Amino acid sequence: MPDWSYQTLFRPLLFRLPSRAARGLTLNAMRRISRLPGGTLLIKTLGHMEPPPLLQGRIAGIPVPTPVGLSGIVDPQGTAHRAISQFGFGFIEIGPVTLHPIASPEPILNDWRQERIVYPCEYENEGLPRMKRMIKNPSHPLPQFVRIAPMPGSSSEQVTAELKSLLHSLTSETVAGFYLDFLSCERDQEANLNLLEQVIAMTRQRHPYLNGKPLFLHVPLDYPESWLEQAIARTDSTIWSGYVIGNSLRESRGVEVSRRGKELILSKIKLLRAAISKDSVIKASAAVHEPQDALDMLQAGADNVLLNSGLVFSGPGFPKRVNEAIIYDKIRSSPLPEQPSFWKHWGWMCLLGIGMIVGGMIAWLIAASSVVLPYDEDFLEMTREELQQINQHLLHFMSHDRITLAGTMISIGILYYQLAKNGLRFGLHWARTALMTSGVVGFPSFFLYLGYGFFDPFHAAAAAVLFPMFLLAMRRNPDQPFRKPVNLRNSRQWRLAMWGQLCFVALGIALSVGGVVIASVGVTHVFVPQDLAFMGVSREQLELANPRLIPLIAHDRAGFGGALFSDAVMLLILALWGLQQGERWLWWTLLAGGAPAFIAGLSVHYHIDYTDFLHLLPAYVAVALYVAGLILLYPYLMRKANI
Repeated sequence: MPDWSYQTLFRPLLFRLPSRAARGLTLNAMRRISRLPGGTLLIKTLGHMEPPPLLQGRIAGIPVPTPVGLSGIVDPQGTAHRAISQFGFGFIEIGPVTLHPIASPEPILNDWRQERIVYPCEYENEGLPRMKRMIKNPSHPLPQFVRIAPMPGSSSEQVTAELKSLLHSLTSETVAGFYLDFLSCERDQEANLNLLEQVIAMTRQRHPYLNGKPLFLHVPLDYPESWLEQAIARTDSTIWSGYVIGNSLRESRGVEVSRRGKELILSKIKLLRAAISKDSVIKASAAVHEPQDALDMLQAGADNVLLNSGLVFSGPGFPKRVNEAIIYDKIRSSPLPEQPSFWKHWGWMCLLGIGMIVGGMIAWLIAASSVVLPYDEDFLEMTREELQQINQHLLHFMSHDRITLAGTMISIGILYYQLAKNGLRFGLHWARTALMTSGVVGFPSFFLYLGYGFFDPFHAAAAAVLFPMFLLAMRRNPDQPFRKPVNLRNSRQWRLAMWGQLCFVALGIALSVGGVVIASVGVTHVFVPQDLAFMGVSREQLELANPRLIPLIAHDRAGFGGALFSDAVMLLILALWGLQQGERWLWWTLLAGGAPAFIAGLSVHYHIDYTDFLHLLPAYVAVALYVAGLILLYPYLMRKANI
């Protein structure tokens, strides 16, 4: 459920359901997908959210792949942790965990207009026995930090005893550390200080039995700062590896998790960073609804951020967007790497693209004039004039296949050139993957027609010239981080872009399926019923006229299907992984890359009067997706990021 489907299709539907039902439906759906064969690979492919090595760090000595964590309030039962761990998170919070189950019959309020969620009970969970099973049998490889809390209303003695019991029961190899959540605004300051000293004394006694697990003090978001200052000043806080600032604000109906607490959490981060050692970790767990929010908290002094309500309102791609923002913030002031020479790798792909464009133009000119080449006539042992005598529409039909192939070749060439110049040249992983995938499926498709016994010397010569360029372009080319400003806001342009991305993802999938179908038809039945109806002839009549005629037509069909598939998978990867705000070249690439194929495909059908509605319906739908996608992506791609 990436952002382009979540923001456009699923979120509007889910937000119409009761919040508990919507959460259960979403998490269970993700859980089922992740358990399918190849399910986690599908999630990775759709989102490309795996964090790069540049983000790797440590929390109290524990390695984490990224400083972005998942708050326990999002998936309290761990239903979809296996799927969510693929979203680009570096660690997962479990809890709160209490000794006994805490449940509430009250509904969860989702005020999506104000981007706030109100939970009737902050400590709702299934209790120690069931949570313990989940913690000890994780479905993901990420570090788990467990938030433990006493039962609401417990006395000071009960708080200490319950925390001690929870620590004893949950200490295991699958727990990276503990958050101790016992401070309460409902107690007076002196009572909180006394309780804090008691808990510190208890943890010192238990520390040898915790196997070195780091302990973090959980600070409620609305905890008075004057109390927090006294707590740090008057107690020995060396037991804590760091502090976790909570995510909720208390209100009459329960606790609110929203972006409303941003100023509160920024103030607490600055207070803590000034009062504690630089080695102590600060985790911010509130009000991160846009990538800019995360940057603000990290710049204020936080080491990590946890996502909760922001993930609900922004979508599953939010961790990736935060990771990208952090990377850009890290490298923005570093010197640019040296540009690789034209002949290093990317230049060869540019030449390959130019070759495809030139080859497509030549093929278009031939298909629009003589249609058949001398070696076609030699293979058929018939002249062009004799072919016309077989059927008046035969050459028109062959021209229509060859012009659509030519237009697709030009489109491939434009995409190759643009992705090489603007992507491969700068070490962008998605661009290299798109080019690699397109070439791997495209070059073998040149020879789909060999099963019919026809050898096309022109295609073979083109492949012999272009394939070495492809190999040279795919030589060692280390991935580099994206060095331009990235999107930091959930702006109107970003929301429109999600619709535009949906259009191009749907177009890429549809064209991929179409390419496979056309290639399959080309090597099997060759014709669809509309083809034979247009020519007014049967397959048997064509075979009777010349038994080599159908193999020649099959060669055109299979070649077009293979080229279309090669073009489509490149477009699909671009749409899934490559769209970044302010990348004007991407919009022009989509415009220029799609135009030749659509112009060729539609113009030739109307020119030869092959206008069967059902036959052209997929093309009409594809054009509609193409035009709509360009319109919707224009504000996002053509305007600079961070506005």
